[in-house]
Amino acid sequence: MKRIVDLSLTLHHGMRGVEFAPKYTVDDKGWNATTLSLYSHSGTHMDAPVHYNVSREGIDSIPLEHCMGPAHIVDVTVINPKGLLTPAHVQHLQTKIKKGDGLIFKTGWSAFIDTPQYREQAPGLSPELVEWCVLKGIRLLGIDTPSVSDVNNIPLLTRIHKILLAAGIIIVEGLANLDALEKEYVFFMAIPLKLKAMDGSPVRAFAIENDAVWRLV
Repeated sequence: MKRIVDLSLTLHHGMRGVEFAPKYTVDDKGWNATTLSLYSHSGTHMDAPVHYNVSREGIDSIPLEHCMGPAHIVDVTVINPKGLLTPAHVQHLQTKIKKGDGLIFKTGWSAFIDTPQYREQAPGLSPELVEWCVLKGIRLLGIDTPSVSDVNNIPLLTRIHKILLAAGIIIVEGLANLDALEKEYVFFMAIPLKLKAMDGSPVRAFAIENDAVWRLV
């Protein structure tokens, strides 16, 4: 049995960093077309190393095989607003994690997408947890908050991103619909636009639930 679950926010005009404007219409040109204005970190998105000048690697240089792979879904919906996720939240995976696995943190925060709380009160990762991820060889880390760290705490935000990006860990932020997943171990994919030397990109993220999770390597 195989099931595909969309984990992406729907981009729409008026969303933070998103503007849509008609370019052509069927009436005047014979077809409909739209001009899109997108902040590189709008909606569900992926960060590139150049986002924090960890290296000059842009989103177009990230190998596609690094944007997908088996991932553990970590239910941390008990976390408080602005709470920090620590190694204690993943202790149950201590012996299950394999090098190259991904971690997807389900905080439930995508429920607040259209409220100020989404950005102002979101929980995030602690330095201790991201160091744990580096030691475990995590390849990809996803979360259903707007960022892996408090966007209003710039020193911590910078520290968390730099640790992850310097270790080559793919960061996917702004996930949604994680409560629709039925399995705790899935094959996860998040595919960015191929934008030359760009610091990030919106992605289409989804999980494949199968009886046996497969690996690329």
